Amino acid sequence: MRAAVYYGAHDVRIEDVPEPQRDDGQVVLRVLRSGMCGTDATEWKAGPLTFPVNRVHTVTGQTGPMVFGHEFIGEIVEPLPGGAYPAGALVASGAGVWCGACDRCLEGRTNLCRSYFTHGLNAPGGLAEFVAVAEKTLVPIPEGLSLDAAGLAQPLAVGLHAARRSGIADGDRVVLIGAGAIGTFVLTGVRHLAPAADITVVDFPGHRLERAARLGAGQVEPVGDDIADRILDRIPGGADVVIEASGAPGQLATAIRLVRDGGTILQVGLPSKSPEVDVHALVMREITVRTTLAHVCGTDLGPALEILQTTALAHELLDSVHPLDDIAEQLERLATGGLEGKVLFDPTLTKEHA
Repeated sequence: MRAAVYYGAHDVRIEDVPEPQRDDGQVVLRVLRSGMCGTDATEWKAGPLTFPVNRVHTVTGQTGPMVFGHEFIGEIVEPLPGGAYPAGALVASGAGVWCGACDRCLEGRTNLCRSYFTHGLNAPGGLAEFVAVAEKTLVPIPEGLSLDAAGLAQPLAVGLHAARRSGIADGDRVVLIGAGAIGTFVLTGVRHLAPAADITVVDFPGHRLERAARLGAGQVEPVGDDIADRILDRIPGGADVVIEASGAPGQLATAIRLVRDGGTILQVGLPSKSPEVDVHALVMREITVRTTLAHVCGTDLGPALEILQTTALAHELLDSVHPLDDIAEQLERLATGGLEGKVLFDPTLTKEHA
């Protein structure tokens, strides 16, 4: 089968590799859509960081060049005997695999499983014609939902999990810093969980803020040296929740300034350098700082598909669909900031038929 295989920075090759063999608890999917995210772009630009190219992964045993892609949907071609899904079923995968028995799993925090691994990061992923995945990571795609929309389910589940982690509630005054792809998924999650929240979104002027306004932001604010003053003039005392989804330098400090005493900051974005943190302000103002990682498949993936069926998110966020041959070009677009939305790949396409 054809697959996008990662070897190192700026080195992803479309190669013929053996088709996957189904293991215990797994099904084989024919991949219909597969996406890429900032993690993939970071690996493309400066990796290997997460990918087990120069080491052996402690859980999966994976090492060396790897098929990547952790945002994928497909059709079951080899079902699990006695399993929940028949051949031909259309499903989305959460990609992350948990044990179900450790203390974190028993708490319901399967994304923190002590044996957690992710297809496309630590095990062969979905930027390929076929992938073998655990059946428990699958959720059926609702009837009538397009494949292009369903292809956004996994990253939306990440945004929905982030919104849950923020503790958001109706009536809260919320500031979301960053309206790129992940910020847009978080905005959608916040609007879903707290439709009566007052949401202000901050980013550079242009398409991202316009999109945020269409997707439910009550106010949008272009960044600038006076951004904190402008927001605090409108929200005296500060926001109940500030979500930092940009990872840009200095934005955690901005979040600390914008949040009210006793309020909550959720850090979503990953800064390229360790930020300076005003611990004095955090302590003296009793600010809660939370973080978020991946998603809880059983809680977030199904609702993400339902949201995609009932909103214009896919229309607003999907940039384009490509054959696997375009992977290097699209990774470069994402890594250099030239991509405003999400790109999907259809492994059934060839360059000639794209």
